[in-house]
Amino acid sequence: MSIVKDRTLSRELTATQIPSGDKTSLPVGTKVMIHQTLGGSFTVQTDFGLFRLDAKDADAIGEQVADHSVKAATLADGAPDPEAVWAQLRLVFDPEIPVNIVDLGLVYSMDVAKVTPPADTPAAAAGYQVNVAMTLTAPGCGMGPAIAEDAKTKILLVPGVSLADVRITWDPPWNQSMISEEGKMKLGLI
Repeated sequence: MSIVKDRTLSRELTATQIPSGDKTSLPVGTKVMIHQTLGGSFTVQTDFGLFRLDAKDADAIGEQVADHSVKAATLADGAPDPEAVWAQLRLVFDPEIPVNIVDLGLVYSMDVAKVTPPADTPAAAAGYQVNVAMTLTAPGCGMGPAIAEDAKTKILLVPGVSLADVRITWDPPWNQSMISEEGKMKLGLI
């Protein structure tokens, strides 16, 4: 959801600068304007730039984060439900664009593979790995690692997922034709 609210940080926190992706300490008392609250993170503006705040820091700006826990069951063989993985990916947003990475056309592939642990590892280590190939809207975007980590964190919430690998690729290059109809409507492109 995109809204603008003025707030003051109630404690010091580490934020991710947009678009560089650099980690920056924001001191207690910093005035922020909340611009976007999507997918459990916050895009805020300060007198010295735009920043992304993680869900764990919602209290510092007087906000609460919606529960994004996955209630989906695993498939009969214990594998994660692919639809639950896609649902989690739809909770990941570029902090500058109010459309999720799936509807932006940034996710090129998602597959689930069984993880077989080495023979000397307990059978409990077995599970499933989700592999995602995605891109960004621009090659110079420093937020890529933060967006990929957000996707990985959300995928790991899906029952049956023990590992997640989110890889950024530039082939094929992203373009606006990859945006879903819903994404184009949210961006006012149709």
